[in-house]
Amino acid sequence: MISETMIAVLNTQIKHELYSSHLYLAMSAYCDRLNLKGFAHWMRLQADEERGHALKFYDYLLQLAVPVKLEAIDQPPVDYGTPKNVFVQVLEHERKVTALIHGLYERALSEKDYRTQIMLQWFVNEQIEEEEQAMEILTKIEQVDERMSSILWIDK
Repeated sequence: MISETMIAVLNTQIKHELYSSHLYLAMSAYCDRLNLKGFAHWMRLQADEERGHALKFYDYLLQLAVPVKLEAIDQPPVDYGTPKNVFVQVLEHERKVTALIHGLYERALSEKDYRTQIMLQWFVNEQIEEEEQAMEILTKIEQVDERMSSILWIDK
C-alpha cells in the first residue's frame, strides 16, 4: 500500500518533470534564436524526454489507482546567456533533478515502499545518463573556450 505522503511527493515530481520539459523547450527556442540549430534540436529532444519522465510517474500512479493531481508549472526563463551558460544551467538543473529523485528514493526506503523503490531505480539510473550528457557537451564548449567557429562545430 502506498502512503498518502508518497502519493503527494510523486504528484509533485510530475510537476518537476513537466517543468524540466518546459525549461528545455524554452532553451530550445533560445538556441534557435541564436541560430544554433543543433543545440535547439538537442534541447527539444530533452523536452520530449522529460515529458516522458512525467508520464512514467503519471502512469505509475494510475497503475496504483490513486489520484493524479497535476500541479501548476512555473514559467521558465526566456534568455540564457552564452552557449556555455546554457549548458551550465542544464547541468545544474539535472543535478537538482537527481537530488529530487534521490529524495524520493530515500522516502520510499524509509517507508519500506518496495514497489516504488523498484520504479524509482529506473530514474536513478537515468539521471546518471542525463548528467553525463550535459557534462560532455559543457566540457566540449569549455575546451574550445567559446570561440564561435568551434561552438558552431559542436552545434552540428
